Amino acid sequence: MKILNVFYNMDPVSGGGAAERTFQMSRYLVRTGAECVVLTTDVGMTPERQEALAGVEVVALPYFNRRFYIPRFSSLRRMKNLVESVDVIHLMGHWTAINVLTYLFARRLGTPYVVCPAGSLLIFGRSKWLKRLFRWLIGARIVREAEGHIAISPNEIPQFGTYGVEADRVTVIPNGIDPEDFVSKDASGFRDRYDLGDRPIVLFVGRLSPEKGPDLLLDAFWRAGGERVDDYLLVFAGPDGGMLSKLRATAERRGLKDRVRFLGFVGGAAKSDAYHAADLLVIPSRREAMSIVVLEAGAAGTPVLLTDQCGFDEVAEIGGGRVVPASAEGLEEGLTAILDNPEELGEMGDRLRRFTEAGFTWDSIADRHLDLYASILGTRKPGKGQAGG
Repeated sequence: MKILNVFYNMDPVSGGGAAERTFQMSRYLVRTGAECVVLTTDVGMTPERQEALAGVEVVALPYFNRRFYIPRFSSLRRMKNLVESVDVIHLMGHWTAINVLTYLFARRLGTPYVVCPAGSLLIFGRSKWLKRLFRWLIGARIVREAEGHIAISPNEIPQFGTYGVEADRVTVIPNGIDPEDFVSKDASGFRDRYDLGDRPIVLFVGRLSPEKGPDLLLDAFWRAGGERVDDYLLVFAGPDGGMLSKLRATAERRGLKDRVRFLGFVGGAAKSDAYHAADLLVIPSRREAMSIVVLEAGAAGTPVLLTDQCGFDEVAEIGGGRVVPASAEGLEEGLTAILDNPEELGEMGDRLRRFTEAGFTWDSIADRHLDLYASILGTRKPGKGQAGG
């Protein structure tokens, strides 16, 4: 079976969780013996990133628009030939030119495709009028006409319904994790590298943008106060998504300058070290299909506090952390409850680690994708990339 994974941006800094899912899924599909091609733009496609995708064919197209990442017209023939050569296409995300072009070629050539919007179906954030126009012109058709529909958590299923896709046509395949990415445990080295001292750490990992809710966390941290909470250092690890200057100003205005750190993007082994250095990870998202950083924390055995908009309420059910409303007040209550009982943090982290390793490793998640593709293609009929016999 030959699979084409399509996402506009494989940059680990700006691509977010969808880029990470595409990256990991592609690596693991190849390990199962499938052929896998990644179609993307050349944003962030460094030699190191390409090397990490060993065994995966990467087609990184040049583009001419930084905001919309529109591939250059000279790439169209290459895209057409690629779509024609594969058995099935996997479209990640939604509001992108590369998805539109791939969809048009797929319909013309009869190549089946699945969609995995990864929480992007709702109209949220900037350019709402443009997204409404996109949905009316072609976006709804791309979703409706797909042969397969993947939600990464059950709370995403109703979003497909707004596009006319019935719930029984949606397959839930969650995010996954590679535990080997989180074996580095140099907590002291991480603290020294960023001059964090020896205070216990409350950690945020993600883009500093409105949907991720870093402002809610900062507000909750200030509100919580108290003898226990005042001992902690709040560390933001992630690239600026438009909120950094505002967050810095808020921290200074509220007298938190010495208790809050902004590290910028943290990746690779340093990211693993950050999880192992932290006492608690907080995910204050206003909107999230399924937070991948919950799994990263789980791989490191770090307990979590997250909002009920993260698509991962099971965390509370298994005792790996707490789930609270997506508000400063909800996060304040959660922070106070958890940090007032620090002796429970270790066991919470252990429970989350066991839960993560039992059901969310990429080897099992990749198999679930293959099962879906096979059901679409029919297991007895060889496809374009398969040998007969």
